[in-house]
Amino acid sequence: MAVIDVALAGRPYCVVIEEGVLGRLAQAAAPFLKGYAGGRAVPFVADANTHRIFAGRVDAALAEAGLAADWFVVEPGEDAKTWGVLERLCDWLLALGVTRSDHVFALGGGVVGDLVGFACAIAKRGVGFVQLPTTLLAQVDSSVGGKTAINTRAGKNLIGAFHQPALVLIDPLVLATLPDREMRAGYAEVLKYGLLGDAAFFAWLEAHGSKVLARESHALEHAIATSIAMKARIVAADERETLDKRALLNLGHTFGHALEAETGFSDRLLHGEAVALGMVLAARYSARRGEISAEDAERAARAIAAAGLPADLSGLGLACDGAALVQHMRHDKKAEGTTLPFLLLRSLGEAYVARDVDLADIAAFLDGELSR
Repeated sequence: MAVIDVALAGRPYCVVIEEGVLGRLAQAAAPFLKGYAGGRAVPFVADANTHRIFAGRVDAALAEAGLAADWFVVEPGEDAKTWGVLERLCDWLLALGVTRSDHVFALGGGVVGDLVGFACAIAKRGVGFVQLPTTLLAQVDSSVGGKTAINTRAGKNLIGAFHQPALVLIDPLVLATLPDREMRAGYAEVLKYGLLGDAAFFAWLEAHGSKVLARESHALEHAIATSIAMKARIVAADERETLDKRALLNLGHTFGHALEAETGFSDRLLHGEAVALGMVLAARYSARRGEISAEDAERAARAIAAAGLPADLSGLGLACDGAALVQHMRHDKKAEGTTLPFLLLRSLGEAYVARDVDLADIAAFLDGELSR
């Protein structure tokens, strides 16, 4: 078991990592369930797959404390992060009589967490919520830090708010039901923490990553806890990404989001897979600029490929050129006026924000990677 504090001024909260914690939910989240005594149902949001697998476990855990859940179930995937679903969720919460002192429970991956967090940010100008992430990607990334959003025709996660959870409960045992591809996609974000700020952790993952992917208990908990501890420190120092500290968490994302856009935000390329390939591109572009060696760039690529993640842009079979990918980048929410910051590497374990990147050079670099 591990408990990690996210030390935000005035709004601290804990991340609890414990095998089996979902089964003792009523005890682990007791302070956030007090308002539901006396017959009020506890609002839970899940996608259809997560509801099918875990609703019975949640219902049983709550029943032990004399509580019951009321479920709002959405379809799996990014299509749940729309204006229409957000409106229905907010109407549902208001119909339940949710108050600003209540807490809504988000059970699922990053889509559910993003949707619930944003709904709670705007309902009655701020309702509390508890994150119960069921994917590795959500456990090590989106459940912590308070970024919430929905998608629009203009792009992914462009409408949202910063709204921190009151508690994050992580049960590594739920990952037993996670498809291997989703597990690998989540592992990309674990690798990200090593590459952006912890060379020793990256080396540990090179040696033990297969154990993490195999869901071996001690290795998995260490990987999750180390990742979250780093994110907690970064978020506490730069909650709203007004400094360059939190921006480091975007390593691989500028390239990755362009790849997601080019593939239609579809199952052709999962978010974690896009980030993995984005990190390879960031490493190789850093080598192109002479900031790391070509060998270090390929070391990063080997670690990503060893996890079964995409490590070569040419392997995607995209019908576009580098200029088309750069055009997707111009819509990135991190764009600053006419410039776009890139997360690059000074070494394996040290990322930084570069604001002097020539997008024409990025396009030329990507053309080379597309034909690699």
